[in-house]
Amino acid sequence: MVKITGFETHDVRFPTSLSGDGTDAMNTDCDYSSAYVALLTDSDLVGYGMTFTIGRGNDIVCAAIKEVANRLVGKDTESLFADMGKAWEYLVADPQLRWIGPEKGVIHIATGAVNNALWDMYARSRQKPLWKLVVDFTPEEIVKSAAWRYISDAITKEEALAMLKEREAGKKEREAKVRELGYPAYVTSAGWLGYSDEKVARLTKEAVAGGFNHFKMKVGANQADDLRRGKLIRSIIDDPQYLPPGAKPRDPNSEELRGKNAGPTGAVLMIDSNQVWDVPQAIEYVKGLEEIKPWFIEEPTAPDDILGHAAIRKALKPYGIGVATGEHAHNRMVFKQLLQAEAIDVVQIDSCRLAGVSEVLSVLLMAAKFGVPVCPHAGGVGLCEYVIHLSLIDYIAVSGTMERNVLEFVDHLHEHFVTPCSINSRGRYNVPLNPSEGYSIEMHKSSIAEYEWPNGTYWQSRRNEKA
Repeated sequence: MVKITGFETHDVRFPTSLSGDGTDAMNTDCDYSSAYVALLTDSDLVGYGMTFTIGRGNDIVCAAIKEVANRLVGKDTESLFADMGKAWEYLVADPQLRWIGPEKGVIHIATGAVNNALWDMYARSRQKPLWKLVVDFTPEEIVKSAAWRYISDAITKEEALAMLKEREAGKKEREAKVRELGYPAYVTSAGWLGYSDEKVARLTKEAVAGGFNHFKMKVGANQADDLRRGKLIRSIIDDPQYLPPGAKPRDPNSEELRGKNAGPTGAVLMIDSNQVWDVPQAIEYVKGLEEIKPWFIEEPTAPDDILGHAAIRKALKPYGIGVATGEHAHNRMVFKQLLQAEAIDVVQIDSCRLAGVSEVLSVLLMAAKFGVPVCPHAGGVGLCEYVIHLSLIDYIAVSGTMERNVLEFVDHLHEHFVTPCSINSRGRYNVPLNPSEGYSIEMHKSSIAEYEWPNGTYWQSRRNEKA
């Protein structure tokens, strides 16, 4: 019998603000940060988890993680693994901590870090990467592992079970297919607002040459600048001369690209405003970008404004532009309402804005029932390592499709992880196959020692330089 005996937390911050990485119309000064936790046991078994912030406040999240993680100390791991849905309910049910949510904000993302660490521990104990652990579950085990309170008006356990049983047919074939091809990715690295046109052009050409077919740029600071940058990106991704050697343009009218405003090479452009607009402003601003043919506008307004998103989607539909959101949708209830209100064309789950794998499973099941594709938010630090597992679970076990899905990829900070994600020559995520990697979020001890705030060697040297 293995018991959880304690935990460690680390406030790890990377100085990405120095290079303009991650900059957008709302978040102009980003130091990508990890509120990191290791769950310890009385054996060699350890579970690693984290949630993502962009700098100040990361210490607050670490403090909340300690409070949540303390609820697991003394618990038998196998008892927790036997009912991960019940374990999730226990984590969110502290009679006093719940008051400072409930199920939202700092306490919720802290719970996500802890729940992710518990799932990581579970996968490591079974010597499987996280995605493989879950897709090997029976439909009953998947339903038992999800978070169900407050969503029965959108999907019942019985509906989810029936849907999962239907997907059982073809699971082995889908797993073999994605292992061979990889999971479709899109690139955001070329589109940060803080980059010069020259850097945008260079990075876009590199992304096309790397096999990417979907590209996202940040908008919202200045419409004329956005139009110029969008035309610049379009001029590259729509030009066959920049395709990899031997690659042929894709059919813009194919099922994979239908309704995505694909250009002559089959390339797709998405735009993201990171919540900067009121509803009428969003509608008028995005109408003015019709010329660059975006597939969707991401986070056009406040992330909690369900009816606002619905109004924006309705107004932009005649222009062929969809709506996506979810990066800051802080729980399954927000996604439930977005789907019920027909407010979004794309569900963008975040691996640690939601409170861990159990809540993510609930959103995947709802999205599959409503027939809306899931294209997770990634980037940041650690998010790409996380979300490939979630997309694989969705494709193999839940939705059964990846033809119209794309998973965000940002080429930052992967070197700090023991089992980093990777992209193949087709512009697709490789499938994590290391049986010891769990949820792929274990960070190198040397990276923690260098970048832990405030006394890591990097931050000490910065203070010495300023002095």
